[in-house]
Amino acid sequence: MGMGARIGWCVLVAVTLAVCYFSNLGVIGFVGPDEPRYAWIARDMAESGDWITPRLYGRPWFEKPVLYYWMAGASFKLFGVSEAAARLPSALCALFATLALAWLAWRVYGAETARWLLLLLPTSVGMIGFSHAAATDMPFSAMLTIAMVFAAVVLRLTRNENTPILPHTPWPALLLFGFFLGLAVLAKGPAAIILCGGAVFFWALLTKKWRDAFRLLHPIVIASFCATALPWYILCSRRNPDFFRVFIIEHNFKRYLTPEFQHIQPFWYYVPVVLIAFLPWSAALLWSTVQGSRRVNAGRVLSPRTVFFLTWVLFCLAFFSASKSKLPGYVLPSLPAIALLLSRTIAASASKKALGFTVGVFGTILLLALFPLSLALHELSRFRPDIVTSYEAILLGIALVNLAMAVAFLFRLEPKTSQAIQFAAGGFALLPSLFAALILPHSFLNDPSTRNLAQELRTHAIPGEKLVIRHMTRDYLYGLSFYMHRELQNWDGTTVNGEMYVLSGLNRPCADYVPAGNDCSTIVLGPNAKGWFIWVVKPHSADGAPGRRQMH
Repeated sequence: MGMGARIGWCVLVAVTLAVCYFSNLGVIGFVGPDEPRYAWIARDMAESGDWITPRLYGRPWFEKPVLYYWMAGASFKLFGVSEAAARLPSALCALFATLALAWLAWRVYGAETARWLLLLLPTSVGMIGFSHAAATDMPFSAMLTIAMVFAAVVLRLTRNENTPILPHTPWPALLLFGFFLGLAVLAKGPAAIILCGGAVFFWALLTKKWRDAFRLLHPIVIASFCATALPWYILCSRRNPDFFRVFIIEHNFKRYLTPEFQHIQPFWYYVPVVLIAFLPWSAALLWSTVQGSRRVNAGRVLSPRTVFFLTWVLFCLAFFSASKSKLPGYVLPSLPAIALLLSRTIAASASKKALGFTVGVFGTILLLALFPLSLALHELSRFRPDIVTSYEAILLGIALVNLAMAVAFLFRLEPKTSQAIQFAAGGFALLPSLFAALILPHSFLNDPSTRNLAQELRTHAIPGEKLVIRHMTRDYLYGLSFYMHRELQNWDGTTVNGEMYVLSGLNRPCADYVPAGNDCSTIVLGPNAKGWFIWVVKPHSADGAPGRRQMH
């Protein structure tokens, strides 16, 4: 590869990492129940100075360990409280994990595989989505990924022709492996030890390299791990006697072994999750899986390096598939290893027509799907055509990526032409991220966040201390509580304590819900909070006048 091509690829990789991981971090407000809760805890730590006990609404909250809260709290200190600051830790973790894995791909399989990894992994839907989430999933996955990179070094999987013949103890790798595994335990708990230990155990079982595997239990590793992970657990347990019961028993063992948390899914749940997470590269992933299965069935002997990545992927998928509680983010630690294996297959098979045919067919199907999709969403397009346009734009970008790869691989073009088309495929993959600020606000029937609603409440000078809610899901409740900087309460519809402001999503006369003996008026909020109403409730005035009125 010439100097010009190298510079071009370096520019593309740099732009890809910047756009996919750091652009549009604050384009929408906090969504779901987790983002506003975790951001609240991080803000509380930054404001109170207590960096040991996570607190939600002033009460200890032990659903997750502390690493994300530390990072987000520090981000709030440096950049102020915002969605972008809350999501920045996840973006940084995704970047570091990608770079560490690219280094491992380069040492194990060569520069071509590393280059493909730097293109495929950051542009996948799963990595983009979780790198833009104020949650613990990406920090956990990133720390575990980096730990596995150093585990590969300790297991001597990065040896090449320049490696000394006489083995030596990789002290820095031992130290860093223990450190990052400790960070992974601080990010989400003991699952990090299980995932790492299970992958290495089955690697040793299949390769018979038990002596290499036991190097991961070196005293340096144990000391580094304990010095990283244990201090917070010990301090938090001493300050909160119920920490062990709540965190270890309820949020780890019960979450895994029982359906108590209502995240029940079938055993095969993570198969479609992984395929969606790897868009726009899902066709190549399917092709790679079929090709790999054929080689195994044909009796091909896999190298210890490939076995390491396969056990990493398969143990993670099997472990969480057996869980009684399943969420998409659980499988995130397997995505980096899947991307590395996929990159290796593509780099080794770039001239094979089978790959070009597969991705070409997939891309063509997506292009043809644009028309029936528009018809299927015809009713929706009558009142929200922008949503249909957003989905079509996303599908079009995915189709173009696959078609560009198909042209490059199917016709076995000259290396320079093929690389140019692959370069274009990477450019197409960036389009959804580049235009996320335009696409995302028009991709939902209703605003998934309460940021605009909170702004509207402040515009109307609604006093937060007198605000209660009625008929609101917990996603909106946690979000609005964060933006109003106070815990909001559900109104029971019977008790009226002086003047109250009741936020409701029901367009019905508030008199239907307010108990007798009270005045009631309605404030219709503006377009930024479309569909929400404020009922102003207070006891009857002294003269007994009904006092019911409508305010707009």
